[in-house]
Amino acid sequence: MTGEAFLQLCVLVAFALLSFSLLLTVLRVLMGPTLPDRVLALDMLVTVSIGFIAVTGISTRAAFNVDIAIALGLVGFLATVAFARFVMIRGDSVDEKIDGDHPDGGGKK
Repeated sequence: MTGEAFLQLCVLVAFALLSFSLLLTVLRVLMGPTLPDRVLALDMLVTVSIGFIAVTGISTRAAFNVDIAIALGLVGFLATVAFARFVMIRGDSVDEKIDGDHPDGGGKK
């Protein structure tokens, strides 16, 4: 087996594994039981997309794919931080509402 044939085999295996992980991650986004699970799955979608871009860059030998992957990684990180902040703020308001409905009239002590 030549080096070129081995590289093509590795690219095919990587595409198959990335496709499977993309399918599982989309299922987690859709089914997700909680909002933090969905946020984590969206972050995983960004990671899998970066993997697709990297493998595509390897198979086509295009160097500009590295720049695209880096930019997507930065945007994905900022989106994850924004989602985490949203979940944190939303979680506080839900906790206060639950504590206010406590039978003894008080909150957490």
